[in-house]
Amino acid sequence: MDERSTSGTRSETVSDVETSERTGQAADASAPEVSKETRSLWERLGIRRIDRYIIGRFLSTFLFALALIMVIIVAIDIQEKLETFMKPEVTMPIILRYYVALVPYFAVLLTPLFIFITVVYFTSKLASRSEIIAMQSAGMSFLQLLKPYMISAGIIAFVSFVFSSEIIPKLNVIRVDFEDTYVFPLEKIVSDRNVQVMIGPGKAAYFGTFDIEEQKGYQFSLEHYENNTLKSRLTGASIQYDSLYHWTVSDYTIRDFEGLKEVNTSGASIDTMLFLTPQDVVIGRQAADKLKTGELVAYIENQKKRGVGNIQSFQVELHRRFASILAAFILTIIGVSLSARKVKGGIGLNVAIGLILAFGYILLFTISSSYAVSGALSPFVAAWLPNLIYVPIALFFYFRAPR
Repeated sequence: MDERSTSGTRSETVSDVETSERTGQAADASAPEVSKETRSLWERLGIRRIDRYIIGRFLSTFLFALALIMVIIVAIDIQEKLETFMKPEVTMPIILRYYVALVPYFAVLLTPLFIFITVVYFTSKLASRSEIIAMQSAGMSFLQLLKPYMISAGIIAFVSFVFSSEIIPKLNVIRVDFEDTYVFPLEKIVSDRNVQVMIGPGKAAYFGTFDIEEQKGYQFSLEHYENNTLKSRLTGASIQYDSLYHWTVSDYTIRDFEGLKEVNTSGASIDTMLFLTPQDVVIGRQAADKLKTGELVAYIENQKKRGVGNIQSFQVELHRRFASILAAFILTIIGVSLSARKVKGGIGLNVAIGLILAFGYILLFTISSSYAVSGALSPFVAAWLPNLIYVPIALFFYFRAPR
């Protein structure tokens, strides 16, 4: 709205907003009429027309921005993988399946970033057209202005969490398998060395080497302890996984210790039950991304009981899924508080500051996650550290926001 115009020539949007607050007419002149039943439901929920106006604009802007960046990501990815797609074994159905899995993965991954960018862009446009001034002139406090934003952020955060917990892990199996098979075949983890895992109370298994494709280990040993005393030790030249928890040890020797006595038994092969699978021995690339949240919790607890120490990436992924919910609200508060004031330079300055803060958040999470995987930082702290740092920033901008 041109501030030099008279009060009788205000822009249509501002007039709608003021009228919706003062007289109860629709905030958006182009919006369809709402039935009495629906209107009564909104009123019982405490959501007014102006709130629905902001929620609708927020969600539509977010979806448009996210769809736009997904098109750009797909275009860049096609260019990078063009040689891969030219291989005769990579057919069109395989490529389509890959992108059906890739797009939701990046959409959920970038959701907090685009919530922030959407809030900054959308709110800056409202402020530049003096719509926020009109809302506050109609008696709307900043806290009331923040309400529809928080509702929108809650909707997006909930949908994103459901996707990351239940849908994305299934799609990640397709995505990672494609990349391991056609894009990064040399980086596919197929074996590991010097692996030691706990498979039960007082039971420790050791593999000199293990091949995940053959599901076979070499230089195997299984030790059983009671009260910190070694009671028996099974060694074998190799061990082969057969079916659910069923293994066969070849060229084995069993040493049983009874005080000062030792009884040795050997043979060509012996069957044994180990509560262990090849996937527990060799953890593949992005293995945590392939597990649903419930499966992730169960896996972490199970590995802890076994005494496995290489589960940091799984713990970081679990905490990240929950931390992203809070991140949506924190970044929304920062975005609204930062952009609600009308500035002479237009929306460019607000968007620039918003991008710096958003990418700073992602960079901070990436660095802290790397420290967590290496064991230098707790996975819980790594996932929640960006939120802890950005909470004071959110409070700072909130109290500086125009009232």
